[in-house]
Parts: sequence; C-alpha cells; structure tokens
Amino acid sequence: MKLAVAAVITAAGVGGCYAVASELSSPAERIVQFDMCAGSHRHTCIVDGDTLWLDGQNLRLESFDTPEPQTAICGGAAEIALAKQASARLLELLNSAPFTVETFGMDGTGKRTLATIRIGGRDVGDILIEEGLARRWPDGKEWWCS
Repeated sequence: MKLAVAAVITAAGVGGCYAVASELSSPAERIVQFDMCAGSHRHTCIVDGDTLWLDGQNLRLESFDTPEPQTAICGGAAEIALAKQASARLLELLNSAPFTVETFGMDGTGKRTLATIRIGGRDVGDILIEEGLARRWPDGKEWWCS
C-alpha cells in the first residue's frame, strides 16, 4: 500500500499547512520551501545530497548516493566540496518545482525512511547522477574516492 501526503501552503507561508493522507495510485505533488539543516532542530531541511527532513520525517533518498559533507570518508577536501555541490543542487531542485514523494520503509539504521522524490516524473537521484554529483546505489563506484 502506498500512502501519499498532500500539503497546501499559502504563498506567504502564514495560512497554515493542511495535510491529508490517503491511499492513491500515485503520490500528490508538493510545493515546499527547504533550507539547509543547521543545528539540532530539523523539520523541513536538506541534510546532504541524499538525506533530508520533510515535515519532521527523516528521509534517505533511495537508489543513489552522494559524497559525505561532514566526514570526507575517502576523498578529503575534494569529497567535501562535491558533497556541498550535491546538497546545494538538491536544495535548488526541490525549491524550484513541485515534487512527489514515495516512501518504502526504513533504511538499515532504522532511523530514516527510504524514499524516492520525483520532479516532473524524474527521480532527483537520476538528475544528480547525470550531473556528476552522485552515484548509483548500491552498485555504483565511489568515484570521488580515487
């Protein structure tokens, strides 16, 4: 069963948010304004190129991976720079057009909900991969480590 959540937000952002959950064949489009996450208060913000918070829910975007901005696991300063580009591009994509969200259960940590976000029917992961900001997951090579 797929659940879709539709939100109506006034242009000024003051009229309140009305959410309706229902069983649908395809998810409803959303228009939401994201910022980059800062500090511990995370409600609707971008963590990095493949993780975000939406309405208080931590989402790990499925089927792609981006470099890590905080830890530079394998690529040092170049990895951090690419991670910041991927995060900024995800922010730009989500703030520029309506999108849909489909969720698929929890990730391996049990702390994040797996999700796919599409803009105009295209997975944002595919866009980031095409632009050289991400890799396929789990089968793509961490090319930023070389």
